[in-house]
Amino acid sequence: MQYSRRQFLIRGAGAGLSVALAPSLLAACGGSGGNTLDLNIVSLVQRFPKEVLTPGRIRLPMSLGNAEGIVTTQSGVKIPESLRFVVSDLDGNALFEDDFVVQAHITDVPQPYWPLVVDLKEPGTYIISLLGFDAAGAAFQVKDASEVAIPTVGSPLPPIDTPTTQNARGITPICTRKPEPCPLHDVNLRDALTMGKPVVYLLGTPAYCQTGTCTPALDALLSAHKSFGDQAIFIHAEVYTDKTATVSAPAVTGHKMTFEPALFITDATGKLVERLDAIFDSSEVLDALRLNGIS
Repeated sequence: MQYSRRQFLIRGAGAGLSVALAPSLLAACGGSGGNTLDLNIVSLVQRFPKEVLTPGRIRLPMSLGNAEGIVTTQSGVKIPESLRFVVSDLDGNALFEDDFVVQAHITDVPQPYWPLVVDLKEPGTYIISLLGFDAAGAAFQVKDASEVAIPTVGSPLPPIDTPTTQNARGITPICTRKPEPCPLHDVNLRDALTMGKPVVYLLGTPAYCQTGTCTPALDALLSAHKSFGDQAIFIHAEVYTDKTATVSAPAVTGHKMTFEPALFITDATGKLVERLDAIFDSSEVLDALRLNGIS
């Protein structure tokens, strides 16, 4: 599938929605049934944040959108078990010999998504397209790591202080999970990075998450903690300082974050070896841990 630069500018503009989706859009679904979803009229919805992608192994979770909003399991259509993607340059030239067959992730998240993973060596602007359909392609940009403010894979995770049950550091509450706070607030991140173990660190707010993905992310982490809690230090930090949800917590400002949730996995030296952005389920969390020796 090839597009000229002009076709891309016409077709790609607005094809991807930012990760901070409005609640009204997230709620715009309804009905049940099994109608076939017409992939020629859907939009590719980018579920990854902009401005934070760097060369190397890049994870690009995508959802599907239609006139009613993001397609969900309650939208009255059959969710494709897999999608085939092509990654191209701005001139429409495919960058890989084979297309990417990506399985749907459905069970643990409010909207189905397809986590495309590619290896891109150079900064630039690229296009994701659905193979064989007329749906508009979605553009994304890869930047040099020096231009990205948040922690990037391959660099040390900057040590910051996170609230604990012993020292809330002005954060109230230290965990908004309901009905009970999660148990991942025993160790300060700054201290954890000196303990000679991998660190698995989730930044997200279950109560105030704009995309509805923070609670599934935390649930996935808690499940992993039960299985592998002796192999790594698991930490959760909230996004806001209090229930007004208006002031960013030091965990956000310290790492210059612009989105949530985010899962950071370090090795035993504190170097960041994996970062999952915006939307991920328990299977992706477990795969990321296993990939980095935590299993």
